[in-house]
Amino acid sequence: MSKPVVLITGASQGIGAAIARVFARELRGVRLALVARNEKKLRAVAQACTKLGAKAEGFVCDVAEEAAVASLAGNVNARFGAVDVLINNAGAFVPAPFLETDVAAFDAMIDANLRSAFLVSRAFVPGMIARGGGDVFFMSSIAGLRAYPRSAAYCAAKFGVTGLAQVLRAETTGTGLRVCCVHPGATWTPSWDGSGVAEERTMPADDIARAFFAVYRMSRRTVVEEIVLRPLAGDV
Repeated sequence: MSKPVVLITGASQGIGAAIARVFARELRGVRLALVARNEKKLRAVAQACTKLGAKAEGFVCDVAEEAAVASLAGNVNARFGAVDVLINNAGAFVPAPFLETDVAAFDAMIDANLRSAFLVSRAFVPGMIARGGGDVFFMSSIAGLRAYPRSAAYCAAKFGVTGLAQVLRAETTGTGLRVCCVHPGATWTPSWDGSGVAEERTMPADDIARAFFAVYRMSRRTVVEEIVLRPLAGDV
């Protein structure tokens, strides 16, 4: 049996890169389609995954752009074939109070976190259903379950991701598609640099990545609908 094709958006750093490394390490020969906008960082992650035994390639793409995602789908299918596991990890976070969030900033948060997941899922899920199943992961957040101050746009986007995952799961019941929505709390990534928050108060990105892999490796008779992960130290 050929190894699965795993597509990860936002794979150039942070949790996305950690997910790629975990799949490469735990499932030798896995085929990784690594997607992000930064070509240099993507290349480094792909090289690291190749050394771990994966077949990995970077695909530069702005996943908030419809035409770019359509092109991505064609390129991934040509290189690896059909996608078996889709991990919608791309996202961004810029804190700002509600009354100081302008329309452009709000739209940017929606595009990076929600529109991207919709476009990429719409591009790859039909093929999964046609083949009788697959796995789709959505990266939401604790902020997709409860409100946080200074996070109006981000919370709106992540609540949307949570809802999108639930709707897709409801609409594809019986097709063999498993849909899991992941809600991490504070996780140490490059975005925390200079924040003043101690790394010890956050979760390691590798822990979140291993949760994704553990869900994927479960029997096809089981679907994990949602996961909530929080730092032991409490909210940051």
